[in-house]
Amino acid sequence: MTTAKDIMHPGAHWIPAHETLDRAAQMMRDHTVGALPVSAGGEKDRMVGIITDRDIVTKCVASGHDPSTVTAGELCDGTPRWIESSADVDAVLETMQSRRIRRLPVIEDKKLVGMISEADLALHLSDEQVAGWAEKVYSRA
Repeated sequence: MTTAKDIMHPGAHWIPAHETLDRAAQMMRDHTVGALPVSAGGEKDRMVGIITDRDIVTKCVASGHDPSTVTAGELCDGTPRWIESSADVDAVLETMQSRRIRRLPVIEDKKLVGMISEADLALHLSDEQVAGWAEKVYSRA
C-alpha cells in the first residue's frame, strides 16, 4: 500500500503566524516551495492555516497592502487540512478532492514531516489517478 509518506516531499517548513508576508516570500524562495503551513506560535505548534505564493500576490499585493506589514496569520482563512503520514493514497486524493486543495501538509506523531503537492502526485501516481484528481479539484462545478 502506498502511503502519504511515500509520495510527499519531505522537510516542509512552518512559518509562525506573526511573521510578515515578505518573510514568507523569502522562505518560499529559499526553500523553493510555493506554500507554507502557518503555525500559531512557533515551529512545533498547531497549524492554523497554509499560505501560498498566490495568496501573497492576490490577497496582499494586488489589494494594495504592504507585505512587510501583513502577517501570515492575517492571510489564513478557513480550517487547515492535513493528513497522517500513514494514510493511503486514496485517502490523500479524497481529502484533496473533497476540499479542492492543491497542497496537503503531512503529519506524523503530531509533527509536520512533509507536504504533498500536484508535482508529487504527478511523480508517484498513475496518469488516470492524476487526471481524476485534477478533474475534481479544477472543475468549476
